[in-house]
Formats: sequence, C-alpha cells, structure tokens
Amino acid sequence: MKLDDIKKYNLKQGDCITVLERYESKSIDMIFADPPYRLSNGGVTCKSGKMELVNKGVWDESMGFEEDNKFNYEWLKACDRILKDDGTMWISGTYHIIHSIAFILLKMGYYIINEITWVKPNAPPNLGCRCFTASQETLLWVKKSKKAKHVFNYATMKELNQGKQMRSVWNIPTTPKREKNQGYHPTQKPKELLYRCVISSTNENDVILDPFCGSGTTGVVAIENNRHFIGIDISEEFLELTRARIEEII
Repeated sequence: MKLDDIKKYNLKQGDCITVLERYESKSIDMIFADPPYRLSNGGVTCKSGKMELVNKGVWDESMGFEEDNKFNYEWLKACDRILKDDGTMWISGTYHIIHSIAFILLKMGYYIINEITWVKPNAPPNLGCRCFTASQETLLWVKKSKKAKHVFNYATMKELNQGKQMRSVWNIPTTPKREKNQGYHPTQKPKELLYRCVISSTNENDVILDPFCGSGTTGVVAIENNRHFIGIDISEEFLELTRARIEEII
C-alpha cells in the first residue's frame, strides 16, 4: 500500500506480520509497538480492590520460550522493512518480553537511544506478598544505527518538563477512566505516555504506525497532534474501539 492512500488514519485488521507486507519499504517515520507481554498465565492481580485473573486473551498467552522469541523477531523484522532509515521505534514491555526484544534489536544492528522507565504511582498491590510490587514498565526507543539522524524535539520536551532536561524515568499514572469512555481494553496505555513518545520523536504530518493497535491510544495522540496514523490489530473489536476513539476527536 502506498502512503498516498492513507488519509488522516488507516486501520487494518489481521496479523501484523502479514499486514505489514502491504506497505512500502522505508515509508514510516515512527513506530510505537505494544506487543503481547505473555502475562496471561493464570496469575492474579488486584483490580478495584478485588482479586482478578490477569488473563487478557489468547493473544497474550505464552507460546513457549522459543516461539515467543521467534514471534518477536518476525514482527520486528517486518517493522524494520517499512521504517525509514532515520525513523525510530518505541517498544513497550515488562521483564517478561523486553529483554528478548532488546537482544533481537541489538542483533539486528539497532541502536538504543534511550531506555525509559515508566513508573506507575497508582500500580495495584501485589497479592502474593512474596516479591516486590511491580510498578513500572520499560520503553525502548531505538533507531536503525548509531549514525542515523533521528528526530528529537529537545526544546519541546524541556519546556514540557518546566524548563529542565527531561529524564528517562517518567512518573505517569495508569490510564484514567475518562480515557475509557468508548470501551475497554486490558492493556490500554495512558495518553500522557504516548504524548511524550509522539511529540519527542516526530514532526507534524509524519506517519506513525502501531502494529498492535489495541485501544488506539497511539492513534488518538497522533491525530490530536497533526500526525497521520496506521493502526493494525488482530481483533476487529479492538479496531472498532480505536475507530470510535479517533472519530470522537475529528
């Protein structure tokens, strides 16, 4: 698919590895990927003061160490093909997958610009009481090589941080209820998190792609800030949620 066919936003249903084959090589300015964390293993968490299973869906179940790594390699290679030489990728994850992804990226020759720690001040408590309470996620911000001339809107981010250099530890609460008015997705990211990623590493009219679109927060932030958006998800239900959220603001 040529980028001339993309208007303000474009949503595609299907496996991202297959769908990405339709797009021109080196045509995307920035990719934000929130891949399956493989957390749906029968564990429990605390939600609204009650114990609940963490199972999010079949798409989040582990396929085993080798298959999980193979999947990460395949979608990263598919993203690498369509990313511009000076483009960047953001990948979010917990310790369940992020080290696999970092290893694959380094093996592919990518350069890690920053490792961002997203601290959740309102993270749910640990019910097992046999380990520390998980209260952060990692975001890798990467480019194709160390010499690639990536976009970084330094002055904008400094201004956003009250005139001080923005550091790599971001204290941002989990997604507020007001951002879930169109429906529910179990891994929805807060707009404030995506705003920092989008504004720091893209310019107006850039094309941003999310291969695991989910509830569409990437798209909402992109459209609100005069970027173009491509969203891919295996679930038609979640794509409709994305569409509803975007249509609400345009």
